[in-house]
Amino acid sequence: MKISLKMLLSTIVVMALALGLSGYFFVNYVFETSLAREVGQASDENSILSFAFETAVLNVPARYSVLPDSTVEEIATKLERGGRGASRLIRIADEQREVMHTSDGFDADEQLLQQIQPDTKTYRVIETENGYYVHTCAAVNSLGRILYLETMKDVSDVFTERAMGFSLYRRVTLVMLLSGTVIMHFISAHLTKPIRLLTRATRRMSDGEYTYRAKQVSRDELGQLTCDFNEMANALEETIGKLEEENEVKEEFMGAFAHELKTPLTAIIGYADMLRSHKLDEEKSILSANYIYTEGKRLEAMSFRLLDIIVAKKAEVVRSGVSAATFFSYLQEMFTEENRGMKFEFIWEEGTVWAEVNLIKTVLVNLIDNACKASEPGSRVRVRGKKIESGYRFEVEDEGIGIPVEEQRKITKAFYMVDKSRARSKNGAGLGLALCEEILKIHHSELTIQSEQGKGSCIGFVLGDSL
Repeated sequence: MKISLKMLLSTIVVMALALGLSGYFFVNYVFETSLAREVGQASDENSILSFAFETAVLNVPARYSVLPDSTVEEIATKLERGGRGASRLIRIADEQREVMHTSDGFDADEQLLQQIQPDTKTYRVIETENGYYVHTCAAVNSLGRILYLETMKDVSDVFTERAMGFSLYRRVTLVMLLSGTVIMHFISAHLTKPIRLLTRATRRMSDGEYTYRAKQVSRDELGQLTCDFNEMANALEETIGKLEEENEVKEEFMGAFAHELKTPLTAIIGYADMLRSHKLDEEKSILSANYIYTEGKRLEAMSFRLLDIIVAKKAEVVRSGVSAATFFSYLQEMFTEENRGMKFEFIWEEGTVWAEVNLIKTVLVNLIDNACKASEPGSRVRVRGKKIESGYRFEVEDEGIGIPVEEQRKITKAFYMVDKSRARSKNGAGLGLALCEEILKIHHSELTIQSEQGKGSCIGFVLGDSL
């Protein structure tokens, strides 16, 4: 069941209960008030008639010591005919509660008469064939006798008004329920509009429309829910985009990996088969073995680099403050003109970086190694370190082939090489910069590249001097 329908039904039920109960209590209150007024008037009328009866008895001749029945009948007849032409309903009984006089139309039973005690007054509301009446009874002391005077006052109008009140209120309640239903229908439709829009948005997003957003139509809690939903959708879209991008990267990686494996393995298998199945002269045998060895070493280097990348992604790094001199001293020992065939310049300023020592050494070694591979033998490679406002900057500059502008954003991808033949001739696999990027990510840094074709490149990064 839709929430708008639930709201509508709930409202109708609440309205029906509220109107029904309020109508019942209101009509019943009016009825009770009117009936109490009529009972009071009936009691007053009985008292007036009792006083009139006693007054009439006082006018009875003194020769009677006890009020005779005939006189009672005479007085009763006068009482029921008195009062501005009105006809009263009365009944008079003697000491033994035997009826002495009854008006025409007085059809109440004798229950009240049998229950009343001398010097008391009582009443009840009864229903007869002719309607509803207030039946009163009072004891009257008259010339040595105790008589009982009963009256009946017609209150059928009060009950009729109650019935009419209930009937009217039922009609009013029905009209109000119908009106309330129509009004509540529009109100619930308006209140639940944000929910419908959210439902539509979730359905379209589940169908793959990740760019679809719910429209905010209110500034209440539902409006805030819409805002939160859209923020969640933005985050979801961003996450899906990253996952798709990562998936594309993985597919590219697997394709490049397969290609990088296929070429050397094909050559290795081919030369190995030649050595196995043919008798070659010494020179060809040496050339074949040398090619197998060279390609094998390249596969080994590629395997180690891949392992380094995997380790770098999963590593939990413990950083500490390290002097810049620590890195440059290490690099000076590792890279010399004698063992690399290059001219190296190491220039640095004093400073401290917050890093994992071995990982940053790996980054610097890879950058210098790439600079050597991109340069001709005997070229100059400069390694600089300088303190800047945001931390400490490392730079590796070469005089090599340079990197085209359109390829500068690609060189950190695994297996990507600007000059593949040159890189392979030096056992390159296109994984060095990819490893550097992963290490710098966990140090909250990144590579910056400045390069011009034919003139060389300058690749650097910045490390903070504190956490």
